[in-house]
Amino acid sequence: MKSEKDQLLQKAQEEILRIFTSEYPSEKMPDFISKEVSGFGTTKDERIKGFKNFREVLELQYQQSKEAGIEVSYKKKPFKYWKDESGDLALLVNEFDLFVKNPEGTDKLDFRLSSLFQWIDDSWKLIHWHGSTPVNVVRDAWHLTEWQKKNKELQEKVEEQTKDLTLKNYQLQKAKEQIEEALRELKEAQEQLIQSEKMASLGELTAGIAHEIQNPLNFVNNFSEVNTELLDELKEEIETGNIEEVNALVKDIIENEEKINFHGKRADAIVKGMLEHSRSSNGQKVPTDINSLADEYLRLSYHGLRAKDKTFNATLETDFDQNLPIINVVSQDIGRVILNLITNAFHSIRDRKNNLNGSEFNPTVKISTKNFEEYVEIIVSDNGNGIPESIQQKIFQPFFTTKPTGQGTGLGLSLSYDIIRSHGGKIQVESGVGSGADFKLIIPKN
Repeated sequence: MKSEKDQLLQKAQEEILRIFTSEYPSEKMPDFISKEVSGFGTTKDERIKGFKNFREVLELQYQQSKEAGIEVSYKKKPFKYWKDESGDLALLVNEFDLFVKNPEGTDKLDFRLSSLFQWIDDSWKLIHWHGSTPVNVVRDAWHLTEWQKKNKELQEKVEEQTKDLTLKNYQLQKAKEQIEEALRELKEAQEQLIQSEKMASLGELTAGIAHEIQNPLNFVNNFSEVNTELLDELKEEIETGNIEEVNALVKDIIENEEKINFHGKRADAIVKGMLEHSRSSNGQKVPTDINSLADEYLRLSYHGLRAKDKTFNATLETDFDQNLPIINVVSQDIGRVILNLITNAFHSIRDRKNNLNGSEFNPTVKISTKNFEEYVEIIVSDNGNGIPESIQQKIFQPFFTTKPTGQGTGLGLSLSYDIIRSHGGKIQVESGVGSGADFKLIIPKN
């Protein structure tokens, strides 16, 4: 029959187990736990140094169990019980089956606990404890089997991940090749579209170019006919020996030849400009007279539109800054930008005039230039329909157009934007519905 002291020891151990497995009133803990208690738990950070530290560990355990909805019960397996000769020091070593109940089910865990009690002030107090969970190996003091098993599992995991990475790398390589192929096709399509846009703008110029070429050709034809008549007269005067009249006729013929040469070169320059516009740009910057470039494209675009629509008329205004210097630009590209803006302006004023159905309206397109210290400005203005504020941020996007299907590629302003950006400049628009539009090109001098 157990003595009263042994019964109190058994009760103390049961209370300690209650403390471990369930929320226990903290005010009762000093009845069974020494203020100098020490020990180790099953996790790396569970090092107990004193009653306060012991209670903090338990309170954390209670809180986490409550948050996770965990309930813990146990079944004790007696293993070892020892007391010293005085009967005031007792060591209890036990194994337990811990049953951890959670929302997903119940797990069974093996648990070992060594508890050292001391008889203090007529009661047993826990002065040291050590909890552990056994590793599932047998007759292997250094857990070599477990290490080998983990090493094998790790190798298998590495091999599996290597296979997975190899497969993913192959898939990435194939995807990269597909993207590169798609990019190549996209570039080809882009080049074709850009060329289509160039040819479309060239089509806008064709009639204007024909008109511009006709003028110098008329001069060439007229002066050629006049010179033919003068040469006949010259022949007659030479036969009569009238030297004074011969000299006068020779002077007239020379002047006419100079005019023929001038207008022939003018026609040649127009044809060369047309060919230059149709070719792909080489990106070479050359000294360019912006005023002359703007004036030429204004007239070519206007006569081109007039040739297609005889009823179309507009007021053309220019305000060129005469102090504008020659600057280095890709003249072919800047010419395309100016042509695009002027053509858009003509379309806008034509549409507005058509919408007004004969109401009084003076369609006007103006191009002006301004000289600043570090840059030049080219402003193309019109008094057409204007651009709603809601789409002003979209007009420079590729393929965005407000024109009916088949009447625009949607690339003109996008290409213009890229060309100006490639020159280190900016393109800005100010407009409102019914108040026309001002497109401003800002091009650095350097």
